[in-house]
Amino acid sequence: MKKQTIALSMLLLGSTALQVNAQKNPDKFAKSITAEDLKKHLTFIASDSLKGRDTGSPEQKVAALYISKQFDKYGLKGPVGTEKSHLQPVDLVKRGWGDFYLKNRGKEYKYLTDFISNAIAPMLKEEKFETVFAGYGIEENSLNDYANIDATGKVVIAFEGEPRSADGNYVISGSSEMTKWSKGEAWKEKMALAKAKGAKALILISKQSVDEFSKIIKQRQTMIKRFGNARIGFGDQSDPQGSDFAVLTVGPQMAAELLDTNLESLDALKREAISKSVAGQLPKQSIALKIERTVDKIDTYNVLGYLEGTDKKDELVIITSHYDHVGVNDGKIYNGADDDGSGTVSVLEVAQAFGEAAKSGNKPRRSILFMTVTGEEKGLLGSEYYSKHPVFPLANTVCDLNIDMVGRTDKDHEGKGDYIYVIGSDKLSSELHAALLDQNEKHTAMDLDFKYNDPNDPNRFYYRSDHYNFAKNNIPVAFFFNGVHDDYHQPTDDIEKIEFEKMEKRARLVFYLAWDIANRDKRLVVDSNKK
Repeated sequence: MKKQTIALSMLLLGSTALQVNAQKNPDKFAKSITAEDLKKHLTFIASDSLKGRDTGSPEQKVAALYISKQFDKYGLKGPVGTEKSHLQPVDLVKRGWGDFYLKNRGKEYKYLTDFISNAIAPMLKEEKFETVFAGYGIEENSLNDYANIDATGKVVIAFEGEPRSADGNYVISGSSEMTKWSKGEAWKEKMALAKAKGAKALILISKQSVDEFSKIIKQRQTMIKRFGNARIGFGDQSDPQGSDFAVLTVGPQMAAELLDTNLESLDALKREAISKSVAGQLPKQSIALKIERTVDKIDTYNVLGYLEGTDKKDELVIITSHYDHVGVNDGKIYNGADDDGSGTVSVLEVAQAFGEAAKSGNKPRRSILFMTVTGEEKGLLGSEYYSKHPVFPLANTVCDLNIDMVGRTDKDHEGKGDYIYVIGSDKLSSELHAALLDQNEKHTAMDLDFKYNDPNDPNRFYYRSDHYNFAKNNIPVAFFFNGVHDDYHQPTDDIEKIEFEKMEKRARLVFYLAWDIANRDKRLVVDSNKK
């Protein structure tokens, strides 16, 4: 009996040693990540049949079911709800407009044709108002536009910004320094003041020329077509309709018509406002407004595949990408092969590698959640929803490795060797950054370009992909990115331009890094707070 016990102990020790050795040598599983498999998945994900995977579209649901099926094949569990599904419903709504117009003396002006909005108060029935011209709509010791007018119950019409003298100085500050009436979202200052004066709405006269304002309207039209008006619903909201005060911005030509004057007179009033308030110098007018809001639920999902760990299974490594894109615009399909079909299929291949390791008896010590999220193109909404409704506690989440556009080469790296931009790896954890450098040196030997990690980078990519919703919660992140190219957010972002050999190496780096983090003795420290 004693000999048998000793033999069994030696066998168990040998088995443990073999498993530890396998965990130290993940090359066999990394090699399962291949350019051929990446291409096979992307050929479907970025096909015309999925029509650009717009958030909430039937075609995006097809993509979600495809990803879910792959997770099943890899042996990954569905962790959502009592039914243990791979699909996490994301509570999104699409806000739009029915009738949204302004009428004046028999003429009707349409939203996004004649004017734009800063804030909207629903008016389900047409309402009539008297207008009052309030100059710049400012209240200061040196310029008080409300001193001699009564805005109670009226719609205030005012110029954007603040007056500047001929030498370029701002009248209120007396210097080149702009005040709160021009900085950032200065319209909010004017809105708050108009509300305090009893106004019912505010119409701002754009400081842009007639032609420049027309371009702004076209840009806004394009933006809404492409990105929509999706928002997180969060169930019942006290005011799902929006603001309680309307702020509209109109071009100078429409303003002149509303005020029954002309462009030359408006320009003259602007010049006169350098020395005194011009509020009340144009007669009151009568207008009618109707603002009809629509709110529709969007049927969309995050797709989650869960691999339970061993002795440290309560701790979680998350690997993310977004599988939505921008759909169809002007009859053209935006397939999003790189953005972010490339990240989505990379997650699938990394998941397969870990699945094969688990089947061979080499489960990771920590659990891993593979997650393709929805609504990134609408404002990082799917990852934001998960961060507010996590399936696993955020406190147990060790890090997020986010893959968003890894299938192409940008202009800065054309003709050079293999590379990948990495963003955020040092911002919360020095150990995550060190692990990245170590795994790259050992296995993939790519140029890790940290150009966009610079906090002064004007592109601000650190804030523009799904990892940021984890970073906001003090969870270390690393964002893998090939940089932008001429096909970014264009209908030409197609599979024919993807460089699968480069994708393979990039996906393998994510795998090696995840393997290291999931199997180390201690979880990553959070010892930095870089912006």
